[in-house]
Amino acid sequence: MDILLLFSLIRATVKMAVPLVAASVGEIFSERAGVVNIGLEGMILTGALCGMLGAHFTGSPWIGLMTGLWAGLLMAGGFTVVAVHFGADQVVTGAAVNLLALGLTGVFYRRIFGVTGTALTVPGFEPVDLPFFSSIPVVGELISGYPAPVYLVFLLVPLASYLLFYTSVGLSIRAVGEYPKAADTAGIPVARVRHLCVLVSGALAGVAGGYLSLAHANTFVEGMSAGRGFIALAIVIFGRWNPVGALIAALLFGLANAVQFQFQAIGAAVPYQFFLMLPYVLTLCVLVGFAGRTRPPAALAQAYERR
Repeated sequence: MDILLLFSLIRATVKMAVPLVAASVGEIFSERAGVVNIGLEGMILTGALCGMLGAHFTGSPWIGLMTGLWAGLLMAGGFTVVAVHFGADQVVTGAAVNLLALGLTGVFYRRIFGVTGTALTVPGFEPVDLPFFSSIPVVGELISGYPAPVYLVFLLVPLASYLLFYTSVGLSIRAVGEYPKAADTAGIPVARVRHLCVLVSGALAGVAGGYLSLAHANTFVEGMSAGRGFIALAIVIFGRWNPVGALIAALLFGLANAVQFQFQAIGAAVPYQFFLMLPYVLTLCVLVGFAGRTRPPAALAQAYERR
C-alpha cells in the first residue's frame, strides 16, 4: 500500500508540475530578454478558457490546446505592445493584464454558458502508453500513461536549454537582457527580440492554461489558474533563469500541490487548509530566500529606447 501511495504521489507531482514547467520556461525567455511578464497569471487563465472553448465546439482537445496557445499569444501581444513598444512600466502593465483576464474570462464564460450549478465537461486528453516503457516493471508505472501534453512540455526543457545556451539566437537573447545598448550596437534588433520572447512566454502560458482545462480538470472554472502564474515567476528565480533549474523547481512545487491532495484523500488529522497553503508558502519562502542571492539579467524590467 505504501508503494502504491508513493507511485500515486510521484505521478500526481508530474501532472501538477506540467503547467508550471510550461509557464516558467516561457518566462525564462522573456526575462532573459529583459522583460518581466507579470501578466502570466492572466495569460494562463485566458488559455484555460479558450482551450476549453476550442475543445467544446470542435470536440478535439488538440484544437483546444492550440486555441489556448493562440489566446495566450494574443494577450502577450497586447502586453508587449504597451510594455516594450511604448516603454510602459512592465509590472503595472502585467498587473493590468491579470485584472483584464480575470474579468473577461468570467464574463465570456457566463455569457456563453450562463450561470450554472454544474461544471461543463469537455473532451480531454487521454493517457498515452509509451510502446517500450509501458512494459517495463516500475519504470513503466512512473513514466508511461500520462496525457500527451505532459511529454511535449517536458521535452521543451532540453530544447529551450539548447536554444538559450548553445545557439547564436540564445546568445542574442541573453545579450539583449544583459546589455541592450551593446546588443543594439552589435546589430541585434533589441525591440524585435524582446517582442518575440514575450510572445513565446504568452504562448507557453496559454499552453499551461489549456493543459489545466483539458488534461487536468476537463472543464473551466473561474480563477482556475489559482496563482500558478505567480508561482512560475518564483520558479524562474529559484531555477536561476535556467530551464533545467526551473524543471527541478516546478517538480518541487508540483510535489507541494500533490501532497495536499494525497493527505486529503487519506483523511489526515491535520486540517486540509494547511495543505492547501503549502504551494503559496513555498513561493514566499523562495522569494525571501533566493531573490536577494541570485543575479537576474542586468536589464530586467528596464525599458530600452534606441537613440
